[in-house]
Amino acid sequence: MKTQWDLFIAFFRIGMLGYGGGPGSIPLIHKEVVEKYKWMSDEEFGDLLALANTLPGPIATKMAGYIGHYVSGLIGMINAVLATIIPTIVLMIVLLTSLSSIDDMPWVQGMTAAVIPVVGVMLAVLTWQFFQKAGKGMGWTQTILMSAGLFVLLYFLNVHPGIMIGLLIVAALVKKDKNNEGEQSVQHDEKKAGERS
Repeated sequence: MKTQWDLFIAFFRIGMLGYGGGPGSIPLIHKEVVEKYKWMSDEEFGDLLALANTLPGPIATKMAGYIGHYVSGLIGMINAVLATIIPTIVLMIVLLTSLSSIDDMPWVQGMTAAVIPVVGVMLAVLTWQFFQKAGKGMGWTQTILMSAGLFVLLYFLNVHPGIMIGLLIVAALVKKDKNNEGEQSVQHDEKKAGERS
């Protein structure tokens, strides 16, 4: 029961504070899931984020569904998704009834403008953490070259991020299969050599 309550509170907070949609929610999800409750490691979260980006739909609900299921099965999935969408539904109903009368007020525009740098800094911190992990895992030269290439493709050539992530996943799977074939062939050769001796 405590796990279900923790799931609900974690994703309710994300739903309430995830200003700006998916990009604003990702650092909050990371904070709750990896740092606070330790339901996942950084590596598992990174894999989930990559997978979620390749699928259609809002990223916060996709991640909530997966993490809820990962932590507590089907009930956990339903709980986490509901906790993520309830704040949005309630706030949209409340705000839409009054937003048209206050959207031109300076304090509303100021509030919107002030939140944008906060979301940007949260994303920058998360990006730097992923960049450091990639550098340790792949090596700094490969990480820098790959990041530069991806930046050019995404920013200047306007390639959709989902396409890039999908291609990278396919490349990783192909590389893994080749490595497995190589390992099997080495083991096969070692086995034959052992039989001969």
